[in-house]
This record gives sequence, C-alpha cells and structure tokens, in this order.
Amino acid sequence: MKVIVTILRIVVAIVLIQTLRFKFTGHEDSIYIFTKVGMEPWGRIGTGIAELVAATFLLIPRTAWLGALMTLGIIGGAILMHLTILGIEINGDSGFLFYQGILVFILAACILWYEKDQLNFIKKFFNRHDQ
Repeated sequence: MKVIVTILRIVVAIVLIQTLRFKFTGHEDSIYIFTKVGMEPWGRIGTGIAELVAATFLLIPRTAWLGALMTLGIIGGAILMHLTILGIEINGDSGFLFYQGILVFILAACILWYEKDQLNFIKKFFNRHDQ
C-alpha cells in the first residue's frame, strides 16, 4: 500500500507542478480563468505558489499529509469556481481541467486518508489544552 500511495503522491505533485508554467508565464487560458473569477493576476500567482508548496510537501514523506490537505483546499476551490462561475468546459477543453481537478481531489483525499495517523498531533494538541 505504501508504494501505491507514494505513486499517488508523485502523480498529484506532477499535475500540480505541470500547471505552474501556465500560471507563472501568464498563459492566455490561465489569465482568462483568473480574470473571469476576479482574481487576476494575484490569484493566479498566489495559487501557483500554493500549488508549488503543496507539491513540495507531497514529495516529502513526512509532510505528505500537509501537501494533500493543501491540495484538497486548492483544488476544492478550483472545483467550486468551475461549478459556480466558470462552467465545466473552458475555451473548448471539453471539461478537461474540471475532470482533472476532480481526479486530483480524489487522489489527494486518498493520500490524506492513508496519512491520517500523521494528524494525531492535532488531537494531542487540543487534548493537552483542554485539561
């Protein structure tokens, strides 16, 4: 199971990293998306930085849980934007970005589920302060 989760972590990190060139170079599709949701340019650049950090955390076994959690937040926001503002299809992509986002969200959830024991520190932190 550990090998499968390692592969999932690498796949999600690759997807996050490969989208950075579109965000950081100001690709017309990326500018279109972030303009339409009212977040151009800072949302595009900020999202790119967040994706880079999440991908880095995913590639480090000890911080994979944090990378998965960040990915759920980032991609969850993207899915929400597709469902409320952008629509499923963007510039004739047949919904590729949306469906890729759904897949990455599911894979990140699987990674976080596998790494859930790493989250015990949160429970310990709150239990210590409740006493």
